[in-house]
Amino acid sequence: MKRNDVIKLVVSILIAQVVGAIGVIFTAPSVRTWYPELKKPSFNPPSSVFGPVWTILFTLMGVALFLVWRRGAERSDVKPAVTAFGIQLGLNALWSFLFFGLKSPFLALIDIGFLWVAILATILLFLPVSVAAGVLLIPYILWVSFAAALNYFIWRLNP
Repeated sequence: MKRNDVIKLVVSILIAQVVGAIGVIFTAPSVRTWYPELKKPSFNPPSSVFGPVWTILFTLMGVALFLVWRRGAERSDVKPAVTAFGIQLGLNALWSFLFFGLKSPFLALIDIGFLWVAILATILLFLPVSVAAGVLLIPYILWVSFAAALNYFIWRLNP
């Protein structure tokens, strides 16, 4: 791998991980106080699962971004793909703020719907540029689908 590619890979992973860290800023205080008090569905995983899963997913997102970016930022199909990627990252960070920061499962549910659509759009825009990049986002959309179900049930169980 060329030095330039190594730099792009590191930057891409860091971009994704920084968004994850921003989410933790809103999540960490509520995980110890507000979140444990919520009624949760029976399929809610232990809290210890979320950190490792999100770390892996943000790493996969970063690698996917790298695979698209290294194809050339000047390419006409790369620009919309990277834009969609940025939008879904923003919606991802917004979800943490809405759910844990504002303690609003309802607003977070609305956001996660938009997030899911943005992830799907990103996958569809990544695939023509790099099949591997699109495929790397499949675990992410599957986890967000699961998270959306959790979000919905938490909202319904905690009026």
